[in-house]
Amino acid sequence: MFNSSQVKLGIAPINWTNDDLPELGGHIPLEQCLDEMVQAGFQGCELGNKFPRKSEDLKSYLEPRSLQLASGWFSTYFTEGKQEETLHDFISHRDFLYEMGTQQIIVSECGHCVQGKLQSVFDTKPVFNELQWKALADGLEKLATLAQEKNMEITYHYHMGTGVQTRDEVDRLMELTDPEKVSLLVDTGHITYAGGDALSLTKAYLPRIKYVHLKDIRGEVLDSVHKQRMSFIDSVKAGVFTVPGDGMIDYRPIFEALSSQNYRGWFVVEAEQDPDKANPLEYAQKARQYLRETINL
Repeated sequence: MFNSSQVKLGIAPINWTNDDLPELGGHIPLEQCLDEMVQAGFQGCELGNKFPRKSEDLKSYLEPRSLQLASGWFSTYFTEGKQEETLHDFISHRDFLYEMGTQQIIVSECGHCVQGKLQSVFDTKPVFNELQWKALADGLEKLATLAQEKNMEITYHYHMGTGVQTRDEVDRLMELTDPEKVSLLVDTGHITYAGGDALSLTKAYLPRIKYVHLKDIRGEVLDSVHKQRMSFIDSVKAGVFTVPGDGMIDYRPIFEALSSQNYRGWFVVEAEQDPDKANPLEYAQKARQYLRETINL
């Protein structure tokens, strides 16, 4: 289905220590996290809050373990009018990832984001006006130009609690931006959480998909999220996310669609869970076995 020389399998450190909720897994050392990624059989990882931000320091952790850095998240604030600050910060982030040998830069607009607030993301998420949409689209294309200076690309990550959360909002952003400049990161968990369909989204944007987050959803917990109007933070604590193959998403047709387009890039497993309730190594191994069985990698 996929060529092992073209598709790489990674896992996010958020499975061990949560970036939004540092108390979840705060006690787990970086060395344990990386060792268990290798033990589970993954080739790479993304940045986490315990990772050094100097390339020589990070390489001293990754290279002895033969781990590659797949990418790292960058928050933009174009809809808050912070274009210059965002562009300035992006350059140093870009250069760091370039030194690490990374091709894709994950970006997400966090202006007015309610992801970290104790309120329902469905009731209080930002809704952008026309000027904010234009500022976002223009800003992303400026980032793309900066990325291209290093032969890199930006890939957009829609996310719960942000102004690009729903399928309609993803569609609008894709319409407003140049396909040659702004690619799409498909996060199967976030689009499902938002009420969309991961397969439909994947099929709609196959040529623009350059990065994939494999995150599953526990359907019964998502039902509770809606009934109780949970915040994003509380939903993570409640276990709304899990690894692929352990939730409600059918990944086989998604993989088939990506394979039909000769997808090249990273599949990165994510499962924002409480490590005291869901052992990270166990779930990493479960995800790795599922990928062996479904895509023979």
